Amino acid sequence: MKLRATLIGFTAILMWSFLALFTAASGTMPPFQLSAICFAIGSIPGIVVLILNPSRLALLKQPAKVWTTGIAGLFGYHFLYFTALRNAPAVEAGLIAYLWPLLIVVGSALLPGERLRWYHVAGALAGLCGTFLIVGRNGINFDGAYAVGYGAAFLCAFTWSGYSLLTRRFDAVSTDVVTGFCLATAILSLVCHLGLEATVWPAGASQWVAVLGLGLFPVGAAFYAWDYGVKNGDIQILGAASYAAPLLSTLNLTLFGFAEPSWRIALACVLVTGGAVLAARDMFRRKAAAAEKLAPAE
Repeated sequence: MKLRATLIGFTAILMWSFLALFTAASGTMPPFQLSAICFAIGSIPGIVVLILNPSRLALLKQPAKVWTTGIAGLFGYHFLYFTALRNAPAVEAGLIAYLWPLLIVVGSALLPGERLRWYHVAGALAGLCGTFLIVGRNGINFDGAYAVGYGAAFLCAFTWSGYSLLTRRFDAVSTDVVTGFCLATAILSLVCHLGLEATVWPAGASQWVAVLGLGLFPVGAAFYAWDYGVKNGDIQILGAASYAAPLLSTLNLTLFGFAEPSWRIALACVLVTGGAVLAARDMFRRKAAAAEKLAPAE
């Protein structure tokens, strides 16, 4: 059960690795407009499930703290991330924002039934180093003039890690509520778009396909998978494995001609993969122990 849930959670990381590729292919739509459309699309599968199974509507009746946590997590993260990119260079802002996997691993020690081991932290730090190689491939230069953007990026990291850790505490809450989180995020993003941006529509069919892909997967199904994974799987392994997202994202961009291959990618692959395997040490041990119990006696 825990292994299955962890693997489902990892599919969210795989889907997020296509975020940059789909975004690059979606044209020049402003971020909040793109967020509003994609989260609206991302809510459709959940709406369909609720229509086909009306009895599940009762699962949406949750305490205010559940709705506050979910909406603050999804909308708050994207609002802060866009704010960071508007007020600081993308490389530095992205690197700071990607502290959230490390914060999840460290913060998991506060969760009931979890124990933080040295290899969880070491695996997360290895992943962070791999991310540094990818995100900072053109150099890093922190400038005090971008303090607002850096601050937003730090809050971004704490927002998503906090949302993920608090979601674990709501393990009895059905993943159906993610549909409501997506709808609320779409509405709030639309409000921000109307107040802050000029509307720009995709130029052709290929860009609309990219927007649809964003809404169905990285900004849609991924949040349902992540919710299920952090509630029922190994959150420490998922936190460390999350550093695979920027690496896989870069590999996707390279494969489709948006980036050039380099030694940094190869070294980052070793660090991220090695870090994830190290963090998953407990899972491998449990699997080996279970196999020994099932093995026939000689």
